[in-house]
Amino acid sequence: MHATDLLLAGLAAAAAGLVNALAGGGTLVTFPVLVGLGLPAVVANVTSTVALTPGYLGAAFAQSRALEDQRPRLRLLLPAGALGGLTGGVLLLASGERLFRSLVPGLLIVATLLLAGQEPLRRFVAGRADRDGGPGHGGVDERSASGDRTMTAPAGAAAALLVGLAAIYGGFFGAGVSVVVLAVLALTLDDSLVRLNSLKQVIAFGINGAASVLFLFSGRIVWPAAVVMAASSILGGALGGRLAEMIPPAALRWTVVACGALAAVAFAVRGEGVQ
Repeated sequence: MHATDLLLAGLAAAAAGLVNALAGGGTLVTFPVLVGLGLPAVVANVTSTVALTPGYLGAAFAQSRALEDQRPRLRLLLPAGALGGLTGGVLLLASGERLFRSLVPGLLIVATLLLAGQEPLRRFVAGRADRDGGPGHGGVDERSASGDRTMTAPAGAAAALLVGLAAIYGGFFGAGVSVVVLAVLALTLDDSLVRLNSLKQVIAFGINGAASVLFLFSGRIVWPAAVVMAASSILGGALGGRLAEMIPPAALRWTVVACGALAAVAFAVRGEGVQ
């Protein structure tokens, strides 16, 4: 890649880091840009996943306080997420360029719809917490203050299974996986939005981290771009944290939704999936 290409990739990653910090959906920024720079679709997806993974770790650390008494859940759900992410990564590498390109428009549409539905999901979780007497958007409620809420064996098994399935999608194409994981947690666990969101951050890191470890040995990473993008995404995430009170997340989210929809249309119209 030329210096100009690296600059554009870095700018896209910085924007993705900012977007992930405020609204989510950063892959909808980096993936189309990398493909537009001439990278094969599989290579672009792999490079984007590896480059953006450190940002998930930063998000997990930022919400570590809400994880202090959720270790039983982590011991169950983090391995499920990592195994699913690894499986999705294997499927991606095995699919080949032609098959993956044929799936790209559909994947972009799915990711765009997931991002569009993020806020209704948050309202659902917060509303359920309010009905159950929990804090919704606040901190840990009284039932959670002294330890992790009781998680029955059926609920734990259902959560692990659904997280694993969501993680397969995440390892194959990461855009929107955080929204899917949060939906799974909201449907299977009874807790506040803050605590479920912190759990989601760690699981999302496990999904992308496991896939990234596999990708490190795949020979599909454009390392100059990955290094520049990783540094840029971290800076973008830090900037997003500072701008959290200045930029309305909803406005940013719908901007990314529009970009994702346009990218899906562009891939379909240009016949990227049949080359």
